[in-house]
Amino acid sequence: RQHEAPRRVKRAWVIPPISVSENHKRIPHLLVQIKSDKQQPGGVIYSIKGPGVDEEPLGIFSIDKFSGKVFLNAMLDREENDRYRLRAFALDLGGVTLEDPTDLEIIVVDQNDNRPLFRQDVFTGRVVEGAEPGTCVMTVDATDADDPDTDNAALRYSILEQGAAGMFSINATTGEICTARPGLDRETMGVYNLTVQAADMSGDGLTTTAMAVIYLEDINDNPPEFTKEEFSMEVEEQAAGVDVGRVFVHDKDLAGSPSWLAKFTILEGDPEGAFAIRTDPHTNDGVLSVVKPLDHEVRDRFELTVSVRNERPLEPSAPASPRALATVRVRVRDVNEAPVFRENPRRISVLEGTPPGTPITTYTASDPDTHQIQTLSYALLYDPADWLRLDPHSGTVRTKRELLHPSAFLQGGWYIALVLARDDAEPPLSATGTLSIEILEVNDHAPQLQPPAGVLCGRPGRGGTLLLGATDDDRPPHGAPFHFQLSPQHPQLARNWSIARFNVTHAVLAVLAELPEGLYSLPLLLRDSGTPPREQHQLLNVSVCHCGRDGTCLDGVLAAATAGAGITLGALMIILGSTILLLVLAGLGAARARSRRRALRKGLLQRSRDDMRDNILNYDEQGGGEEDQDAYDLNQLRHPELFSARAKPPLRRDAPLSSGTPLAPRKLPSSPSDIEDFINEGLEAADSDPSVPPYDTALIYDYEGSGSVASPLSSIVSSLTDEDQDYDYLNEWGPRFRRLADLYG
Repeated sequence: RQHEAPRRVKRAWVIPPISVSENHKRIPHLLVQIKSDKQQPGGVIYSIKGPGVDEEPLGIFSIDKFSGKVFLNAMLDREENDRYRLRAFALDLGGVTLEDPTDLEIIVVDQNDNRPLFRQDVFTGRVVEGAEPGTCVMTVDATDADDPDTDNAALRYSILEQGAAGMFSINATTGEICTARPGLDRETMGVYNLTVQAADMSGDGLTTTAMAVIYLEDINDNPPEFTKEEFSMEVEEQAAGVDVGRVFVHDKDLAGSPSWLAKFTILEGDPEGAFAIRTDPHTNDGVLSVVKPLDHEVRDRFELTVSVRNERPLEPSAPASPRALATVRVRVRDVNEAPVFRENPRRISVLEGTPPGTPITTYTASDPDTHQIQTLSYALLYDPADWLRLDPHSGTVRTKRELLHPSAFLQGGWYIALVLARDDAEPPLSATGTLSIEILEVNDHAPQLQPPAGVLCGRPGRGGTLLLGATDDDRPPHGAPFHFQLSPQHPQLARNWSIARFNVTHAVLAVLAELPEGLYSLPLLLRDSGTPPREQHQLLNVSVCHCGRDGTCLDGVLAAATAGAGITLGALMIILGSTILLLVLAGLGAARARSRRRALRKGLLQRSRDDMRDNILNYDEQGGGEEDQDAYDLNQLRHPELFSARAKPPLRRDAPLSSGTPLAPRKLPSSPSDIEDFINEGLEAADSDPSVPPYDTALIYDYEGSGSVASPLSSIVSSLTDEDQDYDYLNEWGPRFRRLADLYG
């Protein structure tokens, strides 16, 4: 590529920067005329582009396209835009470029048209009272939107007003406010309000003002003082944790500050430390309180010396003053005091099993009111197991029943009871004493073998061991360690068995010689470590199994039944016996039920001339069902042989009309072969009986109860064909149903 040589630009086409003042009011205003050296016969067309022409802000500048004159069409604001850069173009009438575009820069000249502005309306500062002159407090500052390179933005600061004292000054250039003289005292004047001014043109131009508020911070230059020298108060005896009264002080320092907050001290008059004094943070008063109960009988008056000072030490510049002191006199009022158990709780020990009526202790209280004659009485306030009996006058505690261990009412072997002591004053006062009774363990239980059975391999050395354990209901030290040994009454057991201790609760049983398979009962002697020790002979059932190569039992069924399942031989025998007993009882119950059904069937159909059930009675009353026990005597159905025809038949006690006995009992036919004839004869006898009510008489339907113990009757219509019914049982009903048995059996 070949670089083009720079072309020479005509002098008339180079436009220097143009300056124009802001806020120019003569509009339109000619700024400059541009001209191209390349004049054409038809003339040159001029144009400009850029901000203020075809870019925002629009319409500020324009150009005469034939003469090249550039005009200002609006007032300018330097604070918005301090210069404009435009591009000028020269074209012939055909639109062909005659000159390269040139730059046209318009500079806006500043005018002092903006006042200074403080950054905030109110400035806040703090300085401690008594500060030395020259101590700077704060700095106020302002800004000016005019050109900072001109005097239009050159600011100067001053204090217009601060009161007559003139305690502060300001740096005219930086705006820093400092103390001007000593004597700042917060107690005299705590806040200073200053009016400050900022002016441009180095103090001769436009001005603005703001407020500067200066707070004096308090220092501890004033000690607290009591409002009076003596204070009097009164408090009841035996009162603790209560406020007795207040002492009042005054402090000139700032309320709520550490320089104002008081601290009180009791210097004299309270050697036992019965009183305390604290500061109320809201009022700065001293609050005197009782921290230990006072006894009027011991001391009825106190005279306390109290001092006060601030939490924060006084400043060295504060004037010296003596220590503030006050005298506080406290009088103790006498009141009725509650009885006192000097030993609370009272701890005693009692052997378990102590018989009823045994005195175990005397638990009494004392009355601190020595100036009053009072009588104390006692009562059991809490005795959860009802084990104790208390004498209300002497306070002697006796056992009411045998103290047992273990018990749900014991906590770690201790039984807790509460005793109430009450005086006879008006109103009476009481006190509660805690009686803690330790139930001492007695060695009254021998250790029990657990479990009492096991399985082991009958080969010595490999698998021929069994881990034995024991439990004891007694607590330490009357339990473990346990001692296991073969019964001394059977010394021959030592030839085949041995027992070695494993730990304090277990031992290891081992075989000494190879034993055949089977069940062995070994008598053992177990002994605990109590005082005195308890021992017991117990049987251990050992199942010796066939040994494998690794010393385990090959008989898996035996191992599972005795070892794996954890069921001893005795437990297994109990389970088998219970099962057999249940089976026998179930069989007896079934046989009894079957015999009762057969007897009922035979009894209902038994021929007897004395059977009152063949008489037609008043059947139009439904009765109360199976729960109706008032209608008929069921013993006639169960034992018909006990009732004869001469006996008076029972009457229904719930019949609406008296149903008398038929005139003559209807006798059974000699050969009742036809059931239909038999029933018809009965109906005819009933219809001709004048003692029964007519057929349209209102009937009585009693409540039959919530259920029936009889079997359901649904089986009556469960089949529609004779082939589905079994009539063989008719043979058991006697000769009266023999014909039916022949027809359907």
